[in-house]
Amino acid sequence: MISNYGFLILSLFLSCFTISGQTSELPIDANSEVDPLYERYSPKLQKTLENEIFINKKWKQLVNSKRMSIGIVDLSDINNIEYAGLNDTHMMYAASLPKIAVLLAAMDAIDKGELKDTPEVRKDMRLMISKSNNQASTRMIDRVGYEKIEAVLRSPKTDLYNEEVGGGLWVGKRYAAGGRRYPDPLKGLSHAATTRQVCSFYYQLALGNLVSEERSEEMLKIMKDPALHHKFINTLDKIAPKATFYRKSGSWKNYHSDSVMVWGPKRRYILVALIEDSYGEQIIRDLVVPLEKVMKKSRSIVSK
Repeated sequence: MISNYGFLILSLFLSCFTISGQTSELPIDANSEVDPLYERYSPKLQKTLENEIFINKKWKQLVNSKRMSIGIVDLSDINNIEYAGLNDTHMMYAASLPKIAVLLAAMDAIDKGELKDTPEVRKDMRLMISKSNNQASTRMIDRVGYEKIEAVLRSPKTDLYNEEVGGGLWVGKRYAAGGRRYPDPLKGLSHAATTRQVCSFYYQLALGNLVSEERSEEMLKIMKDPALHHKFINTLDKIAPKATFYRKSGSWKNYHSDSVMVWGPKRRYILVALIEDSYGEQIIRDLVVPLEKVMKKSRSIVSK
């Protein structure tokens, strides 16, 4: 069931979208009940995704060798959200992308009165996400601690790390040379993710389910309009200049990752990619148009 507050926000959103052609500032549709993302799995979207990605021999090889993971969420119909993925429960090193988990843990700590909400904290959260600043990220990790981050990720409400479904988001090392490691239980990774759980992070943000509706909105504002314009954003800047982007990416050596929620005219979706390849940055740029094509094809198939 949708709360009264949720109906108000949804009504305002729909009026903006259908009458003026403009979207609301934040993509929030607040539900009191949020289905797990895997329950939104669409066989038609999955098949269309496989067909489109496997046209490219290089991409097919990367998927088959589990060096490429993709997750997509079609939000074009808020009453019929669809999800699909490739290697989406395969956990990979994700560099700076898991900083979104630090943001979530910090917001939860602020909400519970465990972390004082100061201008310095707010500045570091924005630097950590928008510019992927490692010093700010390390300060935030030191403020909340690994155990707090794990507890929030394992929370039954959000369920963003779970061994039974391949793990998920994990932060077990400062973004600095020193300090103890706190590796994930499954693979011993320090900064890790699965595309399904990253998709779930954005999906739950869009439904106001991370910490609270208010804190979800605050996180969206921090993630809005990223300062770095590579990977997904490089292509999206060209094909969707009027859209709003909520985004976090990461790169280290041959590991390249990106995640974005696109909210704008004619586009409402989540894209996540994790790639282990020296050309990963370019591959992520090249994925945007085919993934948009997948969602458009899937909707047309369903409507027939």
